[in-house]
Amino acid sequence: MDSLVVLDFGSQTSQLIARRVRECQVYCELFPWNAPAEQVLSLAPKGFILSGGPASVYEEQAPRIPDYVLHSGRPILGICYGMQALAYQLGGQVNPAPQREYGYARVTPLQPNPLIQGEEQVWMSHGDRIEALPPGFVAIAASERSPIAAMADFERRYFALQFHPEVRHTPNGLEMIRRFALQICAAKAEWTPASMIEQTVQRVRHQVGDQRVLSAVSGGVDSTVATALVQKALGEQLIAVFVDTGLLRLGEAKQVRQALQTHLGIELLVIEAAETFLRALKGVTDPERKRQIIGETFIRLFEAQARQVGSPPFLVQGTIYPDVVESSAPDRAQAQRIKTHHNVGGLPADMQFELVEPLRYLFKDEVRLVGEALGLPAEIVWRQPFPGPGLAVRCLGEVTAERLDILRQADAIFTEELQKAGYLRLRTTDEHVEGTAQAFAVLLPVQSVGVMGDQRTYQETVALRAVTTEDFMTADWARLPHDLLARVANRIVNEVKGVNRVVYDITSKPPATIEWE
Repeated sequence: MDSLVVLDFGSQTSQLIARRVRECQVYCELFPWNAPAEQVLSLAPKGFILSGGPASVYEEQAPRIPDYVLHSGRPILGICYGMQALAYQLGGQVNPAPQREYGYARVTPLQPNPLIQGEEQVWMSHGDRIEALPPGFVAIAASERSPIAAMADFERRYFALQFHPEVRHTPNGLEMIRRFALQICAAKAEWTPASMIEQTVQRVRHQVGDQRVLSAVSGGVDSTVATALVQKALGEQLIAVFVDTGLLRLGEAKQVRQALQTHLGIELLVIEAAETFLRALKGVTDPERKRQIIGETFIRLFEAQARQVGSPPFLVQGTIYPDVVESSAPDRAQAQRIKTHHNVGGLPADMQFELVEPLRYLFKDEVRLVGEALGLPAEIVWRQPFPGPGLAVRCLGEVTAERLDILRQADAIFTEELQKAGYLRLRTTDEHVEGTAQAFAVLLPVQSVGVMGDQRTYQETVALRAVTTEDFMTADWARLPHDLLARVANRIVNEVKGVNRVVYDITSKPPATIEWE
């Protein structure tokens, strides 16, 4: 299968570049800029894309384009820092710009080229610019503040853009990436859900062999699709384990059991562990400790279960790429840890399993496509995400049975009203976005004064969170109708004992994360 490689120079949107290439149905992987040449070239890429990054090319310790890329004879697309590095290393000149260029800009083509075929709105984010072109290059586009907003060496098939085509703020950016992948690199569009499944099945069979495997199933989209994939690969070698942590939503444990047994038809073992998790979390308020405790408790329960079924050495988890990024996994470009995901950074070092993670480098939308191709029902594939630590990271402060009950009721009301109003699933058009990609209630350890029935109350606060997003790496708050929010708030304060105030979170990601903890 044809592929492209993205070399990561530290941009916030490096993985988004790879995702856009995959949208063009071309397989793409992301590697740190200094990854070993043999590791990168093992994919036999048809071309390279150089990401943006925070450094300046003239700094002594700035990242550099590896020699094997420049000597490969394959097409190169440089983006932002990638453009500047290409210019600098090939003999051009890069200097601080007289005026930085951040946000929307318009670029105009200076001569015919395969990427920019008319005036385009684009997204700029740079403080340096190209002052002199390297030998063999010509300017192919300009903006108001960047005389060389794009450049090309047509003979060597080197192209570079000062702006970011991977972000939605550049409306035709995906088409530019498509032209680079399909026309300039001549890559075949073969990366489809069917091919994802085929590759994953082969990889899992190679990793596991004839061993038995446990699968950690939560009922969420990721763990269910991961389990279905491994079942397709291994059949009866798979044993699915569902842990009722006591941290699930209202009625969820029953729904999960029915869905998994009915639709997957696999052997399902159920561990009733609500008291175990509540004991482990007693008195804990720090969110990182919650995640670490939950991660370790999960593994210890699975180890105990494994001993009862012959100690399978493998454990399947529904880890997806946003989990890896926020937990700052060491095998990808370095990034600051945002929070420890219980199934990535929260795992104990001495666990007795080798992990099988078939979705580790897929985005949520790709996971859903795989789920549909596997024939999973829509109510599973399009179910809203639910964090592995469950309501523990939506119950801020100490997690108790009483507070969990309050949160379950409030969350169920919010979900019910969103469903009635048709806002529980995301819908996008060319003009606007409606619905939600993820929506839930959060119980805050904040009490405030209220009045009910002419009596003073001093009770807790519920925050409502609803976002729109495509990849869950970034997200915007959902513009829900005011009357819908009013109806939800009214029901919660009237029907949920212990709550007298409801607020709505209107923070995007970044600067916030989707979950509160």
